[in-house]
Amino acid sequence: MPKDRENEIRLPSLDELFSSQKERDEAHLKKIFEIPLDQIDPFPNHPFKVKDDEDMMNLVESVKTHGVLTPATVREKEDGRYELLSGHRRMRACELAGIDKLRCEVTDMSRDEATIFMVESNFQRTTILPSEKAFAYKMRLEAMKRLPGRPDKNADPLGPHLRSNVELSQEVNESTTQIKRYIRLTELIPELLDMVDEGQMALRPAVEISYIPKDLQHELLEQIEMEQCTPSHAQTIRMRKLYNNGKLTPESIEAIMLEEKPNQKEKFVLHADRFKDLFPANLPVSRREDYVAAAMEYYGKYLEKLRNDPVR
Repeated sequence: MPKDRENEIRLPSLDELFSSQKERDEAHLKKIFEIPLDQIDPFPNHPFKVKDDEDMMNLVESVKTHGVLTPATVREKEDGRYELLSGHRRMRACELAGIDKLRCEVTDMSRDEATIFMVESNFQRTTILPSEKAFAYKMRLEAMKRLPGRPDKNADPLGPHLRSNVELSQEVNESTTQIKRYIRLTELIPELLDMVDEGQMALRPAVEISYIPKDLQHELLEQIEMEQCTPSHAQTIRMRKLYNNGKLTPESIEAIMLEEKPNQKEKFVLHADRFKDLFPANLPVSRREDYVAAAMEYYGKYLEKLRNDPVR
C-alpha cells in the first residue's frame, strides 16, 4: 500500500452503505422545527410594523385552515431562546389563531448577518411605509459596515464610506441620495413621522424638518395642528436655514406657518366655545360633524322653501 495518502482507496461509511440517495439528499436540507411561541423573541427594534388589520385577519383564517405554509426563520440565542428574523406577521397570526407553536427554520448567524437577513426578507412585502424603510435602511447599513472587511464600526451610517451605500442602493433599487433621505426620517419626532406614513406630509419637507431639534419640531407640530395644514417644501427649507443661522424660534415657525401657500384651500374652523351649548348634551364628539352637516342641510331646505313661498 503506497504511503502517499492521496492515493489511498476511500471506503464508504456504514451510513453511506445503508442509506438511500433520497435520505442522503434530505440530510443536506435545512430542518424545520415546531417551536413554542413563548420561546421566540421578536427581533430587537424590528422596524416593520405588524398590524391587526384586514390583511392580518385574512392571514389568521389561512393559518387556521392550512397552517403556516412558509416556515419562519429564527436563530438560537446564547440563553437557549430563539430570535425571530423573518415571520413576525406569521407569529402574530398564530397568536390570534390560538396556535401555540410556529414552524421555523433555525439558522446560525451573527448579530449583523441576522440584521441584514431580517431587512432583506421583510423587503419582500408589497407595501413598505416610509418609516419602515427609514429604520430598516439605517439598521442594515450599520450592520453591513460592521461586517469583516468593512470600514470602522464607529463610522457614521450617513458618512463618506460609499461601499456599503452603493451596495445597498443596487440591492433595493433606490439611489444613495434617496436612501439618505429616508434615513433622515429617523430623526423626526413620532407624530411627524406618522404624518409621513399617512401621506399627510411629503418626503422632502420631512427631510428638511429632520435637521431641526426635537423641541422645535414639537413647536412646528403644534402649529400644524392649529392651522390644519403641513408646511411646504419651500417653507421647511427656510426653517432649516433659520435654524442653521441660529434664528429659528417658535415665533418664526408660527410666522412661516401663517403664510398663505399657493393653491392652499380656504379653511373654515368652528370654535368649540361658541357651539358647545348648541349640541345635544348626549351627542358624542365624534358625531358633531354629522350633526352640523345635517343642520345645514335642513336650514338650506328651509331657505329654499322661503324663496319659493315668500308670502308664507
